[in-house]
Amino acid sequence: MKSIALLSLLFVAPALAEPVALFNGKDLAGWTADVPEADKKPDISPSFIIRDGNLVSLGKPLGHLVTEKEFGDYKLTVEYRFPGKGGNCGVLIHASKPRALYGMFPQSIEVQMQSGNAGDFWCIEENIEVPDMEKRRPHKEGQKFGGGANDARNIKNLTDDSEKPLGEWNTMVITCKGDAVTVTVNGTEVNSGTKSTATKGKIALQAEGTEVEFRKVELEPLK
Repeated sequence: MKSIALLSLLFVAPALAEPVALFNGKDLAGWTADVPEADKKPDISPSFIIRDGNLVSLGKPLGHLVTEKEFGDYKLTVEYRFPGKGGNCGVLIHASKPRALYGMFPQSIEVQMQSGNAGDFWCIEENIEVPDMEKRRPHKEGQKFGGGANDARNIKNLTDDSEKPLGEWNTMVITCKGDAVTVTVNGTEVNSGTKSTATKGKIALQAEGTEVEFRKVELEPLK
């Protein structure tokens, strides 16, 4: 009877989806750079390169590296480090309209990677809600919780001590299921929200002033 029960369980259990390496370690296949400054200077130095098998955001010129495909319901694992000084960067999920904010940022929800603040949410013409919104979302009196230029767009993470020292590799895992988004950094849950106004879209990496190395960008579809 135990064998029959076990076989039944195996039969009904859904097959695990194979992880997809969004970065192949060799080139930027599957990605497109959107760098506003390159519109007027086509020969400008690239913001994103491959170096020693890593995908490197050089930080400048400012812009984004965007997947060519859209994704929904997935677990995204990103291994990254600041090889020099700390600074700013981010992973943007559910990205859609390019340059929707400030002529620069695609419509999306940014998961912050800025050193010391990894796991913050930034709403970019989209929105997401978390518990304790009044406490965790800095705002002026009467300011709207939203993703517009004049809205309260930043949602603080739950912990600022989950990152490793500068120069060491961090693992950020972003799980998107329906309208929910959960973020862990080095195994600690640092943010979780629901009622996201977008549930699918492209994924983007930022060039926002500071060099950041990525050795893994891997997506596991959820069934």
